[in-house]
Amino acid sequence: MNYNEALNFLYEQLPMYQRIGAAAYKNNLDNSLALDEWFNHPHKKFKTIHIAGTNGKGSVSHLLASILQEAGYCTGLYTSPHLLDFRERIKINGEMIPKEKVVSFVTENKGIIEQIKPSFFEMTVAMAFNHFADSKVEIAVIETGLGGRLDSTNIITPVLSIITNIGFDHTDLLGTTLKEIAREKAGIIKQGTPVIIGQLQEEVFQVFYEKSYFAEAPMYIADDTYRTDVTNVCADYKTIDVYRNDEFYFSGLKLPLLGDYQEKNLKTVLKAVTLTIESGFQIKPEDVINGVKNVIKNTGLKGRWQILSSNPTIVCDTGHNEDGIKEVVSQLEKYDYEKLHIVFGVVKDKDVTTILNLMPRKAIYYFTCADIPRSLPAQELKEKAENFGLKGEKFDSVKEAFNEAKKNAGLNDLIFIGGSTFVVAEVL
Repeated sequence: MNYNEALNFLYEQLPMYQRIGAAAYKNNLDNSLALDEWFNHPHKKFKTIHIAGTNGKGSVSHLLASILQEAGYCTGLYTSPHLLDFRERIKINGEMIPKEKVVSFVTENKGIIEQIKPSFFEMTVAMAFNHFADSKVEIAVIETGLGGRLDSTNIITPVLSIITNIGFDHTDLLGTTLKEIAREKAGIIKQGTPVIIGQLQEEVFQVFYEKSYFAEAPMYIADDTYRTDVTNVCADYKTIDVYRNDEFYFSGLKLPLLGDYQEKNLKTVLKAVTLTIESGFQIKPEDVINGVKNVIKNTGLKGRWQILSSNPTIVCDTGHNEDGIKEVVSQLEKYDYEKLHIVFGVVKDKDVTTILNLMPRKAIYYFTCADIPRSLPAQELKEKAENFGLKGEKFDSVKEAFNEAKKNAGLNDLIFIGGSTFVVAEVL
């Protein structure tokens, strides 16, 4: 079995949420626990930080991993979904799991995979934990895939839990109210383990308070503690001064993640660093400075308000739910351009009407669909968009839509690519 054959086995044999949606979602941890037993509990061989949330958990995960790398720790990083390469999901010190390790894992465990019939995500989590244990990582930053309580990653006992925020996403699986969604995310709160809540949201505060109280888990609100002041923005990074409890904390942090929403994530990361130090890790101020500055180089993070080129300016962002799209639109409003071109596609199980209602009316749209079964057909997206005054043409492939936008855009125009992680992935 070669690498492509191993990947095809994973994709074809195992239900994959990113491709088929809710049919791949399991409402229990039985498979994850069975796999954990089979591999002799690999997650117990290294320390972990567990991160959930509707938005921002990927950026927080990468920033934390980068800081831990700079501090000299052998650091695992598990995230999802991937953009370009399956192996992006499983990294150690920024290096993707080797292809031969994927092949050997699938080959040696084909029997148990066919016996248990885990989902794609369940199998990938097992592969990650096994790789981290074999490689003797000291700490791994683990991002949940969906929700928290029933997420395959939720078999770990971390040194720290983080919930970035709560918004409407995956409502068919997690609940239709913010409180219901918060209860699912709160499922990662463990007995006696500190938990950071990234943003204070009155609608869900009581959910987190009660869960942490009964679990005797100290709870901290990151944006209660930190304030950020952007002092300069250039093409490659923004410079930020940070205040903790209104006292000067960091001067001139260089953050190469240009989205405004990254300032919220930075506050969560800084609080996480403090609590990670309290749990026994040695992290110096220069490790934080260098970890933030080098996050893209250290971890390979892509697709977060990523500027692909200039003249015309081309930007992509993976924001794909209500809160994510609000951040995208807010950021677009700050740019100067002659015309705005938007290459746009969504998946079927999103609240498409809410998302379309948020999008700018004064733009030329290139409606498209990514090459996965979950994608909403471009013609259907175009028809829905017309009800909200969004004008444009439909294209049957992302490549075709992107090429048309580039052909039509003037030097002073802006092309934005988004609506779906998978649209961004195909452009990248």
